[in-house]
Parts: sequence; C-alpha cells; structure tokens
Amino acid sequence: MDYLSEIEGKQAHDPMFLEKMKESSSSSSSSCLCVPGPVIVGAGPSGLATAACLKEKGVPSVILERSNCIASLWQLKTYDRLRLHLPKQFCELPLMGFPTGFPTYPSKQQFVDYLEAYARKFDIKPRFNETVSQAEYDPTLGFWRVTSVGVKGKEMEYVCRWLVVATGENAEAMMPEMEGMGEFSGDIRHTSLYKSGEEFRGKRVLVVGCGNSGMEVCLDLCNHNARPSLVVRDTVHVLPQEMLGTSTFGLSMWLLRWFPLRLVDRFLLIVSWLMLGDTARFGLARPHLGPLQLKNLSGKTPVLDVGTLAKIKSGDIKNCCCCRYVRASRA
Repeated sequence: MDYLSEIEGKQAHDPMFLEKMKESSSSSSSSCLCVPGPVIVGAGPSGLATAACLKEKGVPSVILERSNCIASLWQLKTYDRLRLHLPKQFCELPLMGFPTGFPTYPSKQQFVDYLEAYARKFDIKPRFNETVSQAEYDPTLGFWRVTSVGVKGKEMEYVCRWLVVATGENAEAMMPEMEGMGEFSGDIRHTSLYKSGEEFRGKRVLVVGCGNSGMEVCLDLCNHNARPSLVVRDTVHVLPQEMLGTSTFGLSMWLLRWFPLRLVDRFLLIVSWLMLGDTARFGLARPHLGPLQLKNLSGKTPVLDVGTLAKIKSGDIKNCCCCRYVRASRA
C-alpha cells in the first residue's frame, strides 16, 4: 500500500527521519514504535468501529486506551438500570448488528457484551492502561508523534501518519463548585459514580441537572423508595421515548427525509404536548428553539422520558426550578 511504502521509504532512505528518531530515543526514556497506519485514541464504540472498518480495508491500526477495558465509560461509569435510549438499530456498529434476541432497547450489560463480541470478531486488541499525554504533528517528517504513559509511568512514543481521536464527548466528569459543599457532611458524587438507588433508600437526595442521566437517576431513586428533588436551572425539551407506536428518534429521522426541520420540530412538540401535557406546569419550560434545531445548533440533546415525568406529576419527585447554585442538604 502507498502509505506503508512511504513509511518504509522514510525509515530506509530519509536521513532526517532516522536522525530525528535517534534524537527522540536519546533525549528521553520513552520507547518508540512506528505504526503502519493510524493511532486511535479511545477504545469506546467509535474507536472500535474505526478500527474494524480500517481492518476491512486492509489498514492496520493501534488503539490506545487509558482504562483497563473497552467501552470504559459504559462499564465503569454508568448506573445499573441504564439502557440504550434509542432503538438498537440506531446504535449498532458498522459491519455487525445486534443479536436478534436482544430487546429493542438493550440493557447496559447487553450493550457491553455486544461491544466485546465486536472486538473479538474483528480481532481488535487495544493497548490498555496507556494514557495519551501528548500528540503533536511533526511537519518536518509529515507524521504524528503520540506519547502515552503507562501505569508505571513508562512513556511510549508512537509515530504514525494519521491520528484518530475517539475519546467521546462525555469522557470527563464535570463537577461544579457549589456554595456549601465544604461544610456538607453527606455524600456528594457525580453521576459517573452513581450505581443504584438502593444505597439511598429512605433518604432525601438532591439531583442537580435534568438531562437524560439526571432524570433517569431520579426515577431510579424513586423506585428504591428514596425522596429525590430535581434542580432544573435551564429550559429543557422532554419528549416521549416513543410516539405513534414507534421510537421518537426513528420517527424524527424518517420525517426529516420528507419535511424541513422546523416542520418536524413542530410536529414533535404537538404530539409531545398531547401525550405529556404542558411540561412548563411542572417546572420544565421548553426552549424557544425546537428540539432538533437546538440539537443542531448547540448539541443539547432532548430528554427522552422513560417514566420520570409521571413521578414529577405525582409529586414523588420534587422539582426545584430556576436555581443556578444550590446548597446540598439531607435529612
């Protein structure tokens, strides 16, 4: 292949290439590996899919993963009751569908099992426990130099023609500083550390944030007889997970084939109002922009309701709206 010949040619005939490799090896304790293909950072669904598609085209790759497993966000940082919010056909990776026996909305463990089977099928073997500390394009060589750090602090440098960053948009937990956190004697945790409402049974719990995770955590707390309150500090679109007998997401994608986005947005809001009522009455005011338009412009995803709204309507979940900062408290 052309790119393999290019690397081999540089290694064999380019004095500058060899000299810089020697300088790199002598100036640091890191080892150096020349990759005849791209380096992929992240062994989540996107990283695995990229590696599989490249392999199908005969292009080798190296995946660097800072954790000790594939799909670490799913395996290590999600709550127990989590399921795919979208039907499985919209979440499957290329070249391999979900098993036919899986439900429409696979569970967390089913999704992890699917990803592990995917990695086995395409013989994808990420290099685990390697955290990328630096990636720099070397214009002199025309290659990327990617440095990773292992668990024992050992550095490794990868030289490659292409770099694929597949670290995900939710890889890092955002924990805001709120007044009163230092004096609060109770438990304060990010949702990435939340597993089940069982440990909060009988307690008052304040959930900050009304996105899909916050809403579902509130529902899980209710189902374990905790007493959750939900802080809503912004407008939010809440849509039913399914409408007219099909998934809301699937219906939206089908309608966008035939109608403009604003018309589809209006349709979604009308059906949502008929099914859910006026969510503003319960402290969940809607944005001025439609759900799809808002997603396109800001990346903010609408909430797909899986039962939380009914708990808010019944008063099982208390809604604390229009709060920018709150002091945590418990019984």
